[in-house]
Amino acid sequence: MFWFDPFGSVKPEDLKTAAYSGGDADAKRYLFWDQEPLHRNLVDHMLNDYLKVYRGDHHIITSEYKSENVDYICNTYGFKSHYYFFHGWAALDWYRGYDRSFLMTPPDQRKITRTFIAPNRIVAGERKHRLVMLYHIFKYGMTDNHISCPAVCPVENTPIEEAIKDLFNKFPDIKEVFNKQTFPIEFEGESGAPMHSCWLSLFDQSAESLLYLVTETVASGRRQHLTEKIFKPICLRMPFLVVGCRGSLRYLRQYGFRTFGHLWDESYDDEIHDDQRIEKIAFTLKSMDILPQEEKQRLFDMAKETCEYNYNHFYGGGFEQILWNEMQAMLDEF
Repeated sequence: MFWFDPFGSVKPEDLKTAAYSGGDADAKRYLFWDQEPLHRNLVDHMLNDYLKVYRGDHHIITSEYKSENVDYICNTYGFKSHYYFFHGWAALDWYRGYDRSFLMTPPDQRKITRTFIAPNRIVAGERKHRLVMLYHIFKYGMTDNHISCPAVCPVENTPIEEAIKDLFNKFPDIKEVFNKQTFPIEFEGESGAPMHSCWLSLFDQSAESLLYLVTETVASGRRQHLTEKIFKPICLRMPFLVVGCRGSLRYLRQYGFRTFGHLWDESYDDEIHDDQRIEKIAFTLKSMDILPQEEKQRLFDMAKETCEYNYNHFYGGGFEQILWNEMQAMLDEF
């Protein structure tokens, strides 16, 4: 077995193994690439180095579902693929115990004054779709909501004004739109775009927001790759929209969760084109942002039954049982 350490790395030098057997051609080798998404440039760099050292029957374990990049690995490098929802297990671990706490205002006590909360930390590199979403938010005047965005991407070390240059051809007015904003945009009491992946936070901002805008790690290509981010609104007992790959909501429903198509337009989930999918999300947000406060409160109240179902499915064992069944099915393949 091979895995990456530290958590989240996909660098060849961070590849660990329980036992080294070098060029043994009879070895069955399992590479766990189950934390981070499979980006083609990283895949080629990593696997070319990997196959120079290790021979044998190669298997790769990912958390990408129906993924064109997994297909590429299998067709190009001769790997056999296996799948389980790593980030579902991570969320169950990271967010355990919050259902026993008093950190979150109960839904029936929440006074909705904002349309959405939208945290954004890593906004450059492979995650520029977050800048596209922010472009629409800024352009449509939806800044009176709980939004964060750093002045410099903390991982890529790229200033916002540099990161948006790759989007000039698609959105000719993006520079003008972003120039009207002052960065960083930070939540009260925060600075430096802190990492919040492994815990819940922003309880006060969430409690007054109608919904959580989840800007996922991946939002392009033929694949499904949801992370712990999708479970934050579920654990906060909130409705959500998802900036992710086509079919993200459908994929989430496979795990027993419910979404909110009975309350607003979720047709964006079926949009083939990535940029148009984000624009559809922006239209849906805008349609709610212009509502009077009492209408936002009414929408939230109508969503509470679904929010409560999702919350109980996450904390009550239903989701975990689905993950166990999935895990066992994967192990039976070995």
